[in-house]
Amino acid sequence: MRYEILAALRAAGSGVSGEALSRELGISRVAVWKQVEELRKLGYRVAASSRGYRLESVPDLMLPGEFPGWESRVHHCMAVDSTMRAARTLAREGAEEGTLVVAETQTGGRGRLQRSWASPPGGIYMTLVLRPRVAPFQAPRLNLMAAVAVSDSLERLFGIEAGVKWPNDVLVGGRKLCGILAEMEAECDAVHYVNVGIGLNANAPVPDVRPPAVSLVELLGATVDRPRLARDIVEGVLARLPRLLDASLLDEWRRRSVTLGHDVFVAVGDETVRGTAVDVDQSGALLVRQPDGRVRTVVAGDCTHGAVA
Repeated sequence: MRYEILAALRAAGSGVSGEALSRELGISRVAVWKQVEELRKLGYRVAASSRGYRLESVPDLMLPGEFPGWESRVHHCMAVDSTMRAARTLAREGAEEGTLVVAETQTGGRGRLQRSWASPPGGIYMTLVLRPRVAPFQAPRLNLMAAVAVSDSLERLFGIEAGVKWPNDVLVGGRKLCGILAEMEAECDAVHYVNVGIGLNANAPVPDVRPPAVSLVELLGATVDRPRLARDIVEGVLARLPRLLDASLLDEWRRRSVTLGHDVFVAVGDETVRGTAVDVDQSGALLVRQPDGRVRTVVAGDCTHGAVA
């Protein structure tokens, strides 16, 4: 009910009376007042006057109310060890596709190979529950799909040209802006769920790290509407999901790739594959032409760009 009131306040703009809200929603004016108080506790500034209630400002938080139409699917945490861990629990309990876990900060955020992911307030930290009807070997395409969705949102919303780096990064000017991590639970021939975690440096500067990173506030010189960006990215992922196995999706990734055509080192367990990244195959694996001319298929690994001796 509070989110219906929030939607009505947004639509009204200059204000709406408690009586009108009561009539529209079929609840008492006291119930309206109580829900307005709950919104205020969450950080929404709602002014009250003789003309009614008026929404003055919204908090800089990734609250369910900032995802209109999705409120019931958004699980918001002020702090959590990892949105991936929380989403895993929800997925195992039967959460529907499109369930989203968002957090203002993470105490145990992680990237690939169990690396820690710094999660200060002001970033976008979220995990989306997906249930694609694909074979397990095709699931890596979800990493590529999510990277394309992030890159596309950045270009449309902010005019930022972001490149995608195999297998799961989004870069701007060679600096990492976003990392993506997919976690799958499956049997030999069926995927139960794939949770896609996205960590994006948004409104907080990043430390001097290697490899170098960057945030949106540094690139734009101003903070961004985090829920709007998060919502746009998730919409982009869900819109592309029906064509996950289409060739057009890989073509999108290729157009935005900063990996293809470059020399790479790919750490695969205790081995390092060296060569030139020439393409990705239908599963999303990287094809690397080694110095001896042979093409190696790399399903997963830690990829570094650089000259190959």
